[in-house]
Amino acid sequence: MTISQTLLPEFDQELQSSRKMLQCVPEEKFSWKPHEKSMTLGRLASHVAEMGGWAAVTINQDSLQLTPGQRAFSAATSEELLAAFEKNAAEGRAALAGASDETMMGSFSLVMAGKTMFTMPRVAVMRGMVMNHMIHHRGQLSVYLRLLDIPTPGMYGPSADDKGGLTA
Repeated sequence: MTISQTLLPEFDQELQSSRKMLQCVPEEKFSWKPHEKSMTLGRLASHVAEMGGWAAVTINQDSLQLTPGQRAFSAATSEELLAAFEKNAAEGRAALAGASDETMMGSFSLVMAGKTMFTMPRVAVMRGMVMNHMIHHRGQLSVYLRLLDIPTPGMYGPSADDKGGLTA
């Protein structure tokens, strides 16, 4: 079994969970944020929507160069949000499914303003900067939705809002 084959079931599960969460984000609340230092709901949801595509960047490039002032994706509508998610998820999954062990063990660097922030094997980037990062921000997104009293789906089992779900 290849490295990619071992990661694909987990990647698929995280994409499925992210899709369910993104489908709950109401367009009319995109500008809401819980604190002045927080991202808006729309920007946070957009960030989650773009992360599946980070797998393709990680696998198909040797580095990602970020520059000051670079504009991040921010969906204007729910339709745009979900379309971006589906595109990024498909591209990321295809790249991961086709990656050889040699590719997965090769180095990937994140470079910000000309300074290398890290260089790691792609397999570590997939786990830490793609999947774990997606999970982290999806968790934030679930809190935003809860604060807005919007029912949230379960990720690793039922949520308190799922029919038949467990409550504390």
